[in-house]
This record gives sequence, structure tokens and C-alpha cells, in this order.
Amino acid sequence: MAASASAASPTPVGTRVPRGRISELWHDKTAAIGLALILLIVFLALFAPLIAPYDPAAQSIMARLKPPVWMERGTWEHLLGTDNLGRDVLSRIIWGARATLTIGAVTCLLAATLGTVIGLWAGFMGGRTDSILMRLVDIQVSFPGILLILLVVAVLGPGVWTLVAVLSVTNWMVYARLVRGIVSSTRQTPYVEAAEVIGCRPARVIFRHILPNIVSPLMTLAILEFTNIVLAEAAVSFLGFGVQPPATSWGLDVASGRDYLFIAWWLVTFPGLAIVATVLSINLFANWLRVTTDPEEREKRFARAEAARRRRGRRRAEA
Repeated sequence: MAASASAASPTPVGTRVPRGRISELWHDKTAAIGLALILLIVFLALFAPLIAPYDPAAQSIMARLKPPVWMERGTWEHLLGTDNLGRDVLSRIIWGARATLTIGAVTCLLAATLGTVIGLWAGFMGGRTDSILMRLVDIQVSFPGILLILLVVAVLGPGVWTLVAVLSVTNWMVYARLVRGIVSSTRQTPYVEAAEVIGCRPARVIFRHILPNIVSPLMTLAILEFTNIVLAEAAVSFLGFGVQPPATSWGLDVASGRDYLFIAWWLVTFPGLAIVATVLSINLFANWLRVTTDPEEREKRFARAEAARRRRGRRRAEA
């Protein structure tokens, strides 16, 4: 596992991001574009009340099903058109970003915290404790996640925080497996064994010597899992078990616009594009982050760049 390999050497805590890494991001156009899109979406979500031209729940029957501004009957008052109740599509997309990102961020935080605690405990204790906790993970993984989501939401009722809770419960296992693998390998390293020999308490060994090695791969995994949560939230809201009106989310907007797909395509297209842009931008940035923080991947990239440089040098010499 690449994450385990990257955790083999201790990582200093509290260091600043080196300039070389920022330079790498600047020269990796796909990652830079991904980060720019992420920052734009986060900016829209944070300042939605100031940016959105209308209240996302404000209805106007006189303005229902208005097309985007570049189409016939489109107006500058509603740049991306209106829905079947006359609500402004652009405003709903901007406010939908806030709901979607909030659900994704809180869910990632809860799932990562739960999975990290269980993974640390299993990897550090080993033996029977490790076996029991990993069998618990296997049981949880074998149960269909979407079915569990629908069952819990059907019992507790739909809502944002119900959705956050159930998504957290269905996503912690991947963090537990990653952390457990890293801790199990780091547990055998000389500096951890030396810390135990000199009498360091288990809590000090975990937080001082083991936990810093988990931060980098855990951060990369959390960013990647964020996209899965965004898609899951959109799917559950599309089915009617997630965010409920008058609140808005991209999945809810896609669901409400599907009945008008052939007469008002913009109701589904623009929220769908927002979901695609969010997932794609996060994946582009996460892929760069994974390569940058993994020593093995960095070594491979350096070797490829060095080989290309030598080939160019030979061509110039032959010319």
C-alpha cells in the first residue's frame, strides 16, 4: 500500500509547506485548475448570502420556467433561468454549494475521527483486539451502504443531520483500515520500540511518534472520500431522503427538475454540472497531493523527469 510506504519514515510536525511543493502545484496545470475550482466553490458557499441574487426559496409564478439568458425568452434577471416555481436557478446552485459542502465536510470529519480512533487502537494493541475490530470493519463493509442509509433515514426521518450521521457510520471503515495498516507497520520501527523501552506511555508513543505519520495519507484519503460523500448526498437527496425543501442542495435540485427534463433542461443540467465540477476538481487536486506526499511516487516522478532530461541532452548532443 502506497500509504503504508509513505508512513515508514517519521514526518516532522508543524513544518511549513516548502516552496518546491507550491512550485510543483503551479506547474501541474490540472492540479492548479482543480484547486482553483475548489476555492471558487468554497468561496460561493461561504458568501452565498452576499453573492446569490435572490432568496433560493423565493417563488414567482410569473417567472416560472424562464430559460437561461442566452436563449429566447431568457432575461438578465435570471442568468441560468428559473424552475417550475419561478425560483432562480443560479441562486439555488450557490446556496446548494453551502449545503453540499457542509454535509461533506462534517461527515468527513466525523468518519475520519471515528475510523482513526478505531484504527489506532487496533493497530497499536494488536492481537485479539485487532482481530475483533477488523472483523467489525469487515461486517460493516459487507453491508450495503445505500441500504443502511435508506433504513436509518426511513426510521429517523429525512434531514440534514440524519444524513450526516448515517453517512459517517457508513464511511469510517476505510479510515480504520488505512490507519490500522500504517500503525501496524510503524509499531515495529526502531524509534517506536526505543520510545517504549525508555518508558514512554502508550498515549505519548501514539500521539508523538505514530500519529504524525498518519496525517499525510489520512488527509489525502479524506479529500478523496469527500467526493464519495458528495455523490452519496446527491443520490440520497435525489431519492427524497436527504435535504428537504425549502432547503436546497444540488441532488434535490436534480430530483425536482427531472420531470421537466425535456422542456426545461437547465433545471437538471446546471446542478449536475456543479456536482461534476466539484468531484472532478477534488479528484484532480487529491491525485497531485497523493503523489506529492508519497516518497515512492515522488521518486518515480523524479526518475521519469531525469530520464527525459537525459534524452533531451542526448538529442541536443547528436544534433
